[in-house]
Amino acid sequence: MMKLIDIGFDPWFEAHVDAIRYENQGIARVSAVDRNSYIIRNELGEIPAELAGKIYFHVESSFELPCVGDWVTVQYHNDDTSAIIHGVFPRRTFLRRKRAGVEVDYQMIAANIDIAFIVQSCHFDFNLHRMNRYLVMAADGHVEPIVILAKTDLITHDELQQKLAAIRHAGITTRVIALSNITGSGFDEFQQVLMPGRTYCLLGSSGVGKTTLINHLIGRDALDTKAVSGTGEGTHTTARRQLIVLDKGMMFIDTPGMRELGLLGASDGVNKGFEDIIELSMACRYADCSHTQESGCAVLTAITNGELSQERYSSYMKLKKESEYHEMSYVDKRRKDRAFGRFIKTAKKNMKR
Repeated sequence: MMKLIDIGFDPWFEAHVDAIRYENQGIARVSAVDRNSYIIRNELGEIPAELAGKIYFHVESSFELPCVGDWVTVQYHNDDTSAIIHGVFPRRTFLRRKRAGVEVDYQMIAANIDIAFIVQSCHFDFNLHRMNRYLVMAADGHVEPIVILAKTDLITHDELQQKLAAIRHAGITTRVIALSNITGSGFDEFQQVLMPGRTYCLLGSSGVGKTTLINHLIGRDALDTKAVSGTGEGTHTTARRQLIVLDKGMMFIDTPGMRELGLLGASDGVNKGFEDIIELSMACRYADCSHTQESGCAVLTAITNGELSQERYSSYMKLKKESEYHEMSYVDKRRKDRAFGRFIKTAKKNMKR
């Protein structure tokens, strides 16, 4: 029988048990979320679950609700064939973004991930700005990133080397693995990263080969994929985030392709993703240097000297500004939400008089 430690419940989570779990409650991991319904995995397998009503009344934002990869406390029903989720363990790591559209709120992608594989196709999908956004997202949630350049069979060896050089020239020092699901090139290097009991997440646009990569690991087409288009790119298949346990004990969270990668409150992630610029800024004349026009700005000097590329500087400034702007909007939104909540409580008290 599988044990909880086999699906990632290590001593870090064990230390939180007494503060989270009540008597007669079990522990499980969220393996899929579909609107308000959940699938959880325990020692015996997967069963459906739903949230206890009290959880909705205690959370202040949707990102506090369980997401794929979370550990939860549950109470079983119907001969252990269904469950009610009563509590959520603290998240050791997470991946989140600004909710798509104009709404200023977080959207959780996955939790408790050991490594995030940022997958880009070598063909039409290769985009350094998007790669930086994913790297900032990983850094914000304290997740180790590794870049996967997929579909190397669609370009020449020289073109691949040019792309690898472009990544390094952009100041991205993250490990890069180039591979092809067709030829198998680079697949051994990818497998060497994987370890039983650890959780991995695949991030990337639709059709870059994320699901095909999992099928390659499984050794069969266990997950649906669609035929490639005339451009050589795949089409979107994954409809929801789900945690998949492989026979060898590794766990993968497959995610749908994301069109929007807005950053919210990710200032620390931006700093970690651009540590070269942060290090340069230590030599700026002013502690509050904005790196835009001040005399004595070490960052601007590095651009002039060719030490820092204009492209990387522009990417840093754009992501920093976006994150800070949305963070201010979010704080203002939360302030208004709390004020409205107090108004409703006061109104209800007055009605009782």
